[in-house]
Amino acid sequence: MAFIINDVEVTSEPSNLLFDKHIDFIAKQGNDKHDYEYCMTEFLRISGIYWGVTALDLLDELSHLDKESIIEFIKKCQCPQSGGISACEGHDPHLLYTLSAIQILCTYDRLNEIDIEAVAKYVSCLQQPDGSFYGDRWGEIDTRFSFCAVAILTLINKLDVINIPRAVEFVMSCCNADGGFGSKPNAESHAGLIYCCVGFLSITKQLHQLDCEKLAWWLCERQLPSGGLNGRPEKLPDVCYSWWVLASLTIMGRLHWISSEKLEKFILSCQDIETGGFSDRTGNMPDIFHTLFGLGALSLLGHPRIKPINPTFCMPQYVIDRLNIRPQLLDA
Repeated sequence: MAFIINDVEVTSEPSNLLFDKHIDFIAKQGNDKHDYEYCMTEFLRISGIYWGVTALDLLDELSHLDKESIIEFIKKCQCPQSGGISACEGHDPHLLYTLSAIQILCTYDRLNEIDIEAVAKYVSCLQQPDGSFYGDRWGEIDTRFSFCAVAILTLINKLDVINIPRAVEFVMSCCNADGGFGSKPNAESHAGLIYCCVGFLSITKQLHQLDCEKLAWWLCERQLPSGGLNGRPEKLPDVCYSWWVLASLTIMGRLHWISSEKLEKFILSCQDIETGGFSDRTGNMPDIFHTLFGLGALSLLGHPRIKPINPTFCMPQYVIDRLNIRPQLLDA
């Protein structure tokens, strides 16, 4: 019986980075406050700003955004009671949006604009006795939140406020027989969650606990004949997994295990030749989320027009260098 691979057709165009179109696409995001999509994405507003800020910085065109208005918005989103940061004014704070806000402020070198001590207290209060982290006060547990917690605290130089050994123990309890990681113990391995766990271990300098050979093999199997990468077996390729998979392989020193040439062709085929921006797959509508991760993946592949990106933090490498942060990376 034939085995059918779930894949897509990739066009040969465009074959070059649509640099100027991407700048225009990113800079226009959020300009129309009455736009339907703008109103419907309020729940992830601050992450959207992070995607745009980081993407433009990678293109060395950060001046297209109003830095001061972005910083003022973040200040308004910090909860005076908990210290956490929300996606938008009037929303509950969450680790996901707290990380996005901290990443933006680090890029702009303006961490002093918010109450950092309150942020550290917020993160530490979300750690549970087993080492896991709630995402917010409502109690969802996910390995994404473990990554967010240590990333936030490292960026603000407060990693000592949590129980790191217990946090590591919880993340390792989410490792599966295939070498991958899920959202919690016994959950299915997923490339996005693998990135979070590998990134977590990179920050906490515990990469020796990985079975890198097994995990890297699982990640390499995510590459399909189209060149694109999927997040799980039998799923379609998606530009965002170009980042999750490549970053994980880069941290483990095994980027060379996949076909970079085929992946780059797939990523470039997902550009919108009219508006700029990247979509999830060839021919679909572009969005700011896939635009950042498309550019981030191309940066990891060494594209000459994109600044180097740090694979652990998904931030421009010069920002991580300025903060004197050295996440653990394995040699090739």
